[in-house]
Formats: sequence, structure tokens, C-alpha cells
Amino acid sequence: MPGGGGLCLHTILADPAGRGRLTVAVSAAGVYRSEDGGRTWASRNSGVRAEFLPDKHPEFGQCVHKIVHHPTRPDRLFLQNHWGLYRSDDGGDSWRDIARGVPSDFGFCMAMHPADPDTVFILPIESDEFRCVPEGKLRVYRTRDAGRSWKPMTRGLPQKNAFETVLRDAMGTDRLDPAGVYFGTRSGKLFASRDEGRSWDLLHEGLPPVVAVKAAIVRRRRRAAE
Repeated sequence: MPGGGGLCLHTILADPAGRGRLTVAVSAAGVYRSEDGGRTWASRNSGVRAEFLPDKHPEFGQCVHKIVHHPTRPDRLFLQNHWGLYRSDDGGDSWRDIARGVPSDFGFCMAMHPADPDTVFILPIESDEFRCVPEGKLRVYRTRDAGRSWKPMTRGLPQKNAFETVLRDAMGTDRLDPAGVYFGTRSGKLFASRDEGRSWDLLHEGLPPVVAVKAAIVRRRRRAAE
């Protein structure tokens, strides 16, 4: 029973240690993991609820919107669900709810800090029926303790009548120190933080709906001496 996005396999996480482990997230299907490079798969959804199904905790059928991990700690995963925000410390074998302290546990985008496996950025959406930010306030939430607590990061972001939506791949980070964080909205606005979310600037508006944001560091080569 595909959702509005179909049965979309949208996220693939490869184990950086090269053990042949792959973890994928599929809309209206859930999280699946392979230990043999993709030859065989098993569902990994224990603890993730499916609010829209009669059985709230099925083996599969959850609508996962995004999963992320950090290359230095790949067994720790973070998951944004269609209702639900979760963390796994065992590669997806089990999940625990970490949605305390956010205005809504519905949303799409999620981004890891490039250097800290305890720091994650999300942008909550009010609900599946009203897909704009809660209370018309554009707020990025950041955890620095792996989801035990969340803090809204709002400086420079509109806090009134900001009826914005940010899609699953429309948030990204760079590898600078401090890390830059970037996101785009369906209304065509592009925001950036140069200080890990503490303050924000509007880089551009009037773009088409932003569906993906990626960051790259470009260094100019020095001209060779003649």
C-alpha cells in the first residue's frame, strides 16, 4: 500500500568499515538491512510505530522519511518517521523514541553533524494533514546528546507566518569547523548557518521548490610560481 511518494527507496547507508552491511529506508515499507552486500535483506523496524495502520507496531509497513548515521559510529542510527523520531544503537535491531522536546514528531529532513555522532539537526512539520512548520515558526532543532534533549535554533529565521515545508533531502551540512548547515524550502528559499545552527542567513529566494541540498568545500589552488 504505497504512500503519496510511492514505495520509494530513498536512503541507502553503507557501512564505512566495508563489512558488506547496507541499510535502506523505504517509504510505506520501513527500514531493511543486508549483511551480505545486498544479496539478502531483513526488516529492521522493531520499536517504530505505524500510526496509520491498525497494528501500530508491525514487522514492516512503517513510513520512514529519513535515516542518517555517522561514519565514525555507524551502528548508531537516527530515524525520522511519518509520526515518530527514533534512535538505534544496535544498527537498527531496535529503536527508541527520542521525540521529547520537539513541537511535532512528524517531519522529513534530518542531517548529521560532520564531526560529532551525537549531534543531529531536524526541522519538524506540524502534521501529515498540515505540512508546514508548527505555529508558523521556522525552527531547526538540534540535539547534542543523541536525542536526549532538543534545542530550537531560530536566530535569523522567520518566527511569524512562515508556512514553510522542508523535504527529506533538502537539508545538508558541510565539513568545516564550525560546521555549516543548509536547508531549502518548497517555497524556494535557501537558508544557511555558518555556526552549527546558532544563527541563520537567507541566501536566496524565488527559487523553484527545493528538493535537495548538498554542500561542497571548494579550495582555490595557489598559482604556481613562474
